[in-house]
Amino acid sequence: MTDEIRFDNQVVVITGAGAGLGRSHALEFARRGASVVVNDLGGGGRGEGKSSEAADSVVNEIIQAGGEAVANYDSVENGEAIIRTALDNFDRVDVVVNNAGILRDASFAKMTDEDWDLIYRVHALGAFKVTKAAWPIMLKQGYGRILNTTSAAGIYGNFGQANYSFAKRGLIGFTNTLAIEGARKGIKANVIAPVAGSRLTESILPKEVTEALKPEFVTPLVIKLCASDSEDNGSLFEVGAGWISKLRWERSKGVCFSPTEELTAEQVATAWSEVGDFTNADHPDNVQDTFGPVFANLGIEL
Repeated sequence: MTDEIRFDNQVVVITGAGAGLGRSHALEFARRGASVVVNDLGGGGRGEGKSSEAADSVVNEIIQAGGEAVANYDSVENGEAIIRTALDNFDRVDVVVNNAGILRDASFAKMTDEDWDLIYRVHALGAFKVTKAAWPIMLKQGYGRILNTTSAAGIYGNFGQANYSFAKRGLIGFTNTLAIEGARKGIKANVIAPVAGSRLTESILPKEVTEALKPEFVTPLVIKLCASDSEDNGSLFEVGAGWISKLRWERSKGVCFSPTEELTAEQVATAWSEVGDFTNADHPDNVQDTFGPVFANLGIEL
C-alpha cells in the first residue's frame, strides 16, 4: 500500500479556486495538511465582474473541516499580490497551481481584440505573473512544485477557440522551460489538460455530461504531481472521468536531402509520403533532439 501523500507544513497557492477544479484541488490539499491560499476574482466565466463570495466560501469549507486557508481576491494578472498573501499568512510557498480561466469563444472571423486579449491576460499572462512571483521563493528554499492547466483545445485546437488554444498551448511550452530551469533547484513543473464539469464547460456541454465529469476525478493527478517525492518534470497529461494519460511527441524519421546541393520543392513533393511516414518513429523530448538529425545530415557529431 502506497503511503498517503501529505502536505503538512507546506503552503499551496491555487488560482481560480472558488469553484470547479480549483475548489476541488483546494479542499483536497487542505485535507492532506496543506495551508491553502484560495485565490478567486469571483467573476463570471467570460471575465466579467468581481466578488469575494466564491473564495470565502471555499475557505470556510476548509476551516470548518479543520484545515487552514486564507482567501485572495486579486486577478491573476496581479500575481505578486497573490503570492504576498501566502507570505503574509504562512511565510512560504511550496506549490503553485495555475488553474484560473475564462472563455471568450468566437469563430476567428468574429473574434475581437478584447476576446483575444482577455484570454491571453488570464491564462498566459496570469500564469506567468503568479509563477514569476513565486519563483525566487522556490529558488531560495530549493524546492517547489508548479502545476499548470492547459486544455485539449491547446493540444489539438478547436473551432471557435483560437484565443484559448493559443494561450493554452503556450502554457505547455512555458511549463517545459520551467521544468528545465528549475530542475537543479528542486523545482518541478508539469501541465495537465483536464476534462471536467465547471462554469466554463456548463455552457457548452449537456447538463448530465457536466455533472458526470466531476472535478474530483482530476484532483488526484494534481496531488500526485505536486507531491514532494514526485519525479515527473515537464510532463503533459490528459485527465478526466477516471481516465489519466501521459502524452509525448512522436516524430517521423523524415527524409535527408543533400545539404551540399540545391533542394527544390519538387524533390520535397516526391518524398512527401516518406516525410510523413511514422513507421519506426522516434520520440524527441528536448531541443537537442531537434539538432541531432539536422547535424547528422551535415556530417557533424554532437
